[in-house]
Amino acid sequence: MGLEYLVIVFFFGLATGIIGKAKGSSFWIWFLVGAVLPILGLVAVVFYRREKDEPERQCPQCLKPVKLYVQVCPRCGYDLYLPDPRAVRHPGVRG
Repeated sequence: MGLEYLVIVFFFGLATGIIGKAKGSSFWIWFLVGAVLPILGLVAVVFYRREKDEPERQCPQCLKPVKLYVQVCPRCGYDLYLPDPRAVRHPGVRG
């Protein structure tokens, strides 16, 4: 009974880790999440968003590219407001 459970936990962890790695995150962290919480971990990694596909904009003060959801520039501390839609870059969209 214990060996079957370990095999199931290993393969859930492996599947979760592979999907997490494909989405740009750490394989080992997602492997542990999938092994500790087999079904819930797999569902969580499927709904996990890809950071590199998030829309970006430039800080008007220091010109550092930041994600659209960032409200304060991490480099210069400038308060960021909603930009002009033409100024938003969508890295995950091919055009």
